Amino acid sequence: MTKLVECVPNFSEGRDASVIERITAAIASVEGATLLDVDPGEATNRTVVTLVGEPEAVLEAAFRGIKRAAELIDMRKHSGAHARQGATDVCPFVPVSGISVDECVALAKRLGARVGEELDIPVYLYEEAATRPERRSLADIRVGEYEALEQKLAKPEWAPDYGPARFNAQAGATVIGVRPFLIAYNINLNTRDARIAKQIGLTMREKGRAKRDTANKRVRDAEGNLVREPGLGHCRATGWFIEEYGRGQVTMNLTNYEVTPIHVAFDRACELAETHGARVTGSEVVGLVPRASLLAAGRHYLAKQGESTGVSDAVLVDVAVRSMGLDEVAPFEPEQKIIEERVARARPLVSATVTAFAEELAGSSPAPGGGSVAALAGALGAGLVSMVASLTYGKKGYGEHDARMSEIGTRAHALRAKLQAAVDDDTFAFNDVMSAFRLPKKSEAEQARRAAAIEAANQHATEVPLSVLELLPEVIELAGEVADKGNQNSVSDAGVGALMGLAAARGAFYNVKINTADISDTQWKRGVIERADAALARAESAAAAIHGRMLGKL
Repeated sequence: MTKLVECVPNFSEGRDASVIERITAAIASVEGATLLDVDPGEATNRTVVTLVGEPEAVLEAAFRGIKRAAELIDMRKHSGAHARQGATDVCPFVPVSGISVDECVALAKRLGARVGEELDIPVYLYEEAATRPERRSLADIRVGEYEALEQKLAKPEWAPDYGPARFNAQAGATVIGVRPFLIAYNINLNTRDARIAKQIGLTMREKGRAKRDTANKRVRDAEGNLVREPGLGHCRATGWFIEEYGRGQVTMNLTNYEVTPIHVAFDRACELAETHGARVTGSEVVGLVPRASLLAAGRHYLAKQGESTGVSDAVLVDVAVRSMGLDEVAPFEPEQKIIEERVARARPLVSATVTAFAEELAGSSPAPGGGSVAALAGALGAGLVSMVASLTYGKKGYGEHDARMSEIGTRAHALRAKLQAAVDDDTFAFNDVMSAFRLPKKSEAEQARRAAAIEAANQHATEVPLSVLELLPEVIELAGEVADKGNQNSVSDAGVGALMGLAAARGAFYNVKINTADISDTQWKRGVIERADAALARAESAAAAIHGRMLGKL
């Protein structure tokens, strides 16, 4: 899976368009980092920039933006409504997909070290990257703002995490960290009464509202403090009337959608609306949303309906959109609203027709080749596993296996998606190797850079089929399980799924072996071959066991 990280640097300039353009141009100059949004504010004199991409590209883009901001913004002349203490005031990394919080923390620390050392700017780490509890909160770090920074830096307790413990009058200080993805989410009501919307929002927000007794009086504890009924975790919410829509709306920021998913917020709003005699009519996502949040919602509503969750991502997204009415006030276009779709790389092979793919394969170009075909064979095998699981779920005589078939279908779809992506990834990796060989080699420095690039490209070209190979034992084992427990009218389909998985495993193994031939790092090569041998042995063993059982069933 491609690692995708978001970065949201806030720059202390929101009025001078030329300065904003030069900063964002520096960010956009990095290949692999996609500039999603630039939001300047005149009153705040602040611009919030959103970029996304693979970790290394985003790291480099963020550094270039911070560097350019330090050159162009003079904090001695800055004023605005928003709290601030640096030219780049805050720069959070946000894990989107395929990357952990810990990996993002490592990125934040690398960026902080580089900003401190190369730009001579004091850097503080916050939230998930914080080095001490009292620096977890951005507001606590920024207390006193730019005007208090010189005095703070003179105190030992305010020594920065990176960079000099001295005042940089022009650039100020920068706060770098890691936070969860924030989903801006609104839920629409069939009432024009803003009070109802606000009451629902106050109940849903994390700190909740004051508890009341049967006489509707606020409850206090023994010390006289108000007793609160907590709301949803990591949820900031209120309510208002939206003239444009002619209805009340509960508006919220879900600051950690893994703690409070959007479907949980939606269902809770539905419950609370009924207590006020109102009804939820739909909802909207403001900005972008991670795919995982919609997939979770789709599975949630399918499970509530008693349906199998072993369906494709496209179906899950459609179920989520329809169940929560995400298209009530405006069309919900996945390619525009889902963050992964906005930065998705074109995949010409898997997007091609079968005929076009076969014709491309049969041509004189060395790519696509065996690696792409192996990945495709594995994807087809996983697809057959999912098909048999779907044909079993809910069928008479197989009820005891429904839960497991739903699990298998869900997992098989995930395996299929990864294997399908590798069809193009294998060709991309081959092309990268060819590009490395074309690098200049006139001087010793160029030769060294070329050799390093070739080694890195060859390693990546080996990692792609290795990742394919390591997925295939599970595909074959799941094929065996649906052959045994699944709809016996489709047992041959399960068998073909296992065979496709075995063919894919052997093909991927061949590609690992041939690609390691030119690897210079012998220790790395040894580790890869050990992993490949183990994965192929597991695949061969699983396939052999299934073949014997298949002959008996047929």
